[in-house]
Formats: sequence, structure tokens, C-alpha cells
Amino acid sequence: MAYIITFPCVDTKDAACVEVCPVDCIHSDDNANQYYINPDECIDCGACGPVCPVEAIFPEEDVPEDQQDYIQINADYFSK
Repeated sequence: MAYIITFPCVDTKDAACVEVCPVDCIHSDDNANQYYINPDECIDCGACGPVCPVEAIFPEEDVPEDQQDYIQINADYFSK
């Protein structure tokens, strides 16, 4: 299980989550409109969730029903 960054991050890209991640598993690039959590590197510590100013980060099993597609969007980012 990993944490997932969902819709509220789109076009916000606040880096607070990146700064607190102890394993540096949150990534983005200039072409991406949000941050993504690498599910293979995430240690499920939960440090990122509380600092997100738009409340976009959820444990995978708690992703809101209307944002379930972000689980696959997040995985796809790392399968490039």
C-alpha cells in the first residue's frame, strides 16, 4: 500500500510533501501538473498527508470514490 496524490494537487504543486518525505519518493517534472508518489519507494509513513495544504494525499485504500482514477494515474507516471 502506498499513499496517492489526488485531484486537489493538480495545478497546485505545493512542495511541502516533498520536503517532509524521509525517503524522497515524491516526484514531478516540468511537464506534470501535480506531484506523484512512487509506490515502490513509499514506506507508508504518512508524513506527507498532514502537510498538504489542499488535502490531496490519501492512503490508497482511503482515496475518495470520485478520485479512484488517481491510483492508476499515479502508477502510470512511474511506468514511463
